[in-house]
Amino acid sequence: MTKLMVDETLPGRLAGLECPVELCDASGRVVGAFIPAALHTFYDEMEPQISEEELNRREREGGGRTLDEILADLEKRA
Repeated sequence: MTKLMVDETLPGRLAGLECPVELCDASGRVVGAFIPAALHTFYDEMEPQISEEELNRREREGGGRTLDEILADLEKRA
């Protein structure tokens, strides 16, 4: 992962946060997100809400639509 050095005020502003936040530039445009280190272990320990067997069944079943079909459907709705 690439590291970006921040000015000395940012760590103090981020310290103690308990939820993810968006990082914005001076105009308010979102440039990224910050997830507090304490949440990393929370997210790392989360398990998928679907079993391995169900994932395998869906993969074997196949089906679905091609990207071209999805894009054509979206163009009709626009």
